[in-house]
Amino acid sequence: VESEEVGSHSVAGAGGTMLLDVMKRACGAMKAGADPGEGLVERSLRKSFLVSADMAHAVHPNYAFRHEGKHNPEIHKGLVVKHNANQRYATTSVTSLLFKECAAMVALPTQNFVVKNDMGCGSTIGPILAASLGMRTVDVGIPRLSMHSIREMCGTEDIDLCHQHFCAFFNHFAEVDQRLTLSEASPRL
Repeated sequence: VESEEVGSHSVAGAGGTMLLDVMKRACGAMKAGADPGEGLVERSLRKSFLVSADMAHAVHPNYAFRHEGKHNPEIHKGLVVKHNANQRYATTSVTSLLFKECAAMVALPTQNFVVKNDMGCGSTIGPILAASLGMRTVDVGIPRLSMHSIREMCGTEDIDLCHQHFCAFFNHFAEVDQRLTLSEASPRL
């Protein structure tokens, strides 16, 4: 998505129709003359899962007080799943569980980032796409120290960890998703 930093709500941004148009074309190509019945695009979107991948704020040693005490993402400690009660990130308890379970199947570490209640919060394209498409979404990122500063940095090992996470998700999502059963009480695997 071309305009993420300056215009998510532009024609070329996440708020545009490009992703939905691509999904419609892919569904049209999949049916290849067969009649898949009504609602193929909608059913496909409901079965799909979006990993909104960006960066995540690593805890800065000089500003640790700006992080929740038990949610201090560190460099080289695993991919970060980002949560926000106001849905500035699209992660839900279920999408977090699905993503983390795929990682656990191949022993990959994950971390959580939760914004403090008294701090502002940026956002990603995840909530825009999740709301417009109705697709399950998780927001994740590589921990980055001093994000948006002149000297921001991330760990070199985190690039490989991120790649491993995406491979694990691609390879295990269908199995994990099929095992998930939701009840009124709680999700179970």
